[in-house]
Amino acid sequence: MNFFKKIFGSGESASDEEHESEYAGTPAPNSHLSLDEQFIFNFKKNGGKFLYCENSQEAAEQFENILEENDWFESEVLCYEPALFHLLEENKLFYIAPSKPKFLLASCENLISDEGSILFSSKQIRQNKPNELPANIVIIATTSQILPMKSDGLTAIKRKYDRDIPTNITTIKYFEKAKEEDFTQYGSVAKNLYLLLLEDL
Repeated sequence: MNFFKKIFGSGESASDEEHESEYAGTPAPNSHLSLDEQFIFNFKKNGGKFLYCENSQEAAEQFENILEENDWFESEVLCYEPALFHLLEENKLFYIAPSKPKFLLASCENLISDEGSILFSSKQIRQNKPNELPANIVIIATTSQILPMKSDGLTAIKRKYDRDIPTNITTIKYFEKAKEEDFTQYGSVAKNLYLLLLEDL
């Protein structure tokens, strides 16, 4: 079933087969929600901005909309992934040795459903700690990267990289400053984060 229909409603109910996955046995706090719905719910609750994209062309258009909304055209950008450079070049953004990048453009390892967080490694952010990254972040990810819990994400990283396990594995969870003091956010850095989520299932 189309992810967009699952999140925003459709007249049909999904079959049991569509809800089965390799992680189906994992209990979810909001068990009435699908894995995708639970991630979106928690991600938005944390203050993240979510943009659904059916294909890479739509993702490129949404990326341009983000640039326009924030007046980021012809800015410096932090990006370590050659696969994303074309998006920067098409929009006249400077990514070679930026001194004051306006935002980070990156992919991620996984999207963690139970806490609505983004899991990164050195493949996307090198050895930077979250507080060393720009305050603004644009992430491009796919629906197949959504996993139930952080432990599933760590397992997926081990499987994906086998003997070349990346370092600096970390999550970013808070995407806006807490309105009141919240001890659970102590030591964390809030980021203005946009997620371009591509349908690939």
